[in-house]
Amino acid sequence: MSSVPSRWESPAPIRYPDPDVIVLDPRFRALVVPMAAIERIATGFRFTEGPAYYGDGRYLLFSDIPNDALVRWDEITGAVATLRNPAGYPDGNTRDRQGRLISCELGSRTLTRTEHDGTVTVLASSFEGTRLTGPNDVVVKSDGSIWFSDNGAGIRGHYLGDKAPKEMPYRVYRLDPKTGEYTIAIGDMERPNGLCFSPDESRLYVVDTPDGRRTTRVYDMVDGKPVNGRLFFDATPGFADGIRCDTEGNVWAGFSGGPEQDGVAVFAPDGTLIGRILLPERCANLCFGGRKRNRLFMTASQSVYALYVEAQGVAGG
Repeated sequence: MSSVPSRWESPAPIRYPDPDVIVLDPRFRALVVPMAAIERIATGFRFTEGPAYYGDGRYLLFSDIPNDALVRWDEITGAVATLRNPAGYPDGNTRDRQGRLISCELGSRTLTRTEHDGTVTVLASSFEGTRLTGPNDVVVKSDGSIWFSDNGAGIRGHYLGDKAPKEMPYRVYRLDPKTGEYTIAIGDMERPNGLCFSPDESRLYVVDTPDGRRTTRVYDMVDGKPVNGRLFFDATPGFADGIRCDTEGNVWAGFSGGPEQDGVAVFAPDGTLIGRILLPERCANLCFGGRKRNRLFMTASQSVYALYVEAQGVAGG
């Protein structure tokens, strides 16, 4: 007897509510749309990352790192087009408070800003005379400051960048775009990765993805600086990558952990795992978008997925 094909191998419609949206805590139930299903909106890539939504144009930008490309998906037509190639092996992306694209480039090992006229400005390339190891993910605070992790993903081999020796520790930096100056914001992690602020910006969440235990930490923001770093959740052997907050303070994490965990894991502000969105591929990153900022876009290996939820994303992610 042949096995039943998965929903992604069959044209059969999915049932409502979507069985791959898993409620683990009653708090997640209020965030689920019973008559919405996970959609695969684009596929055929090598490793997607860094989704950033443009409400003014109704489109999503995301990275296809090994193909060295920035890709655009049109929300109205579903059309997919390459926006930039080569693109410095882009990883995380976001928009600043003026609507400009901020990109982490693993290959060029720079943090860049795409201006409204399409020109590209390098915001950061070295620290105290030493080249960065490769900006990985980025978020913009309401004061305009840019916070980004630098974790060497592009120098560990030739697939996601160019292999090179590690010359300095992996860190999180804070950059003032007005002066061009940046400082070490977090220096006590082995390999900082995804990051996001709580809705009131009183907390900063940062994922750590070393070879050992992979955890997500939370810091209190005091006088503009992250302090009192502590464990937010430890889902080892599974682990988070890119993360975003909704307006109620829940943390939505792109997650890797095998067939029963790959997709998105959602955590309440107290660190409790309250729900999962299961995908057939590991999910590296996500963002909220759509006309009401209630559509979750998920970049997952060779495909991009979307799901309407009863949550709205925090601006700046």
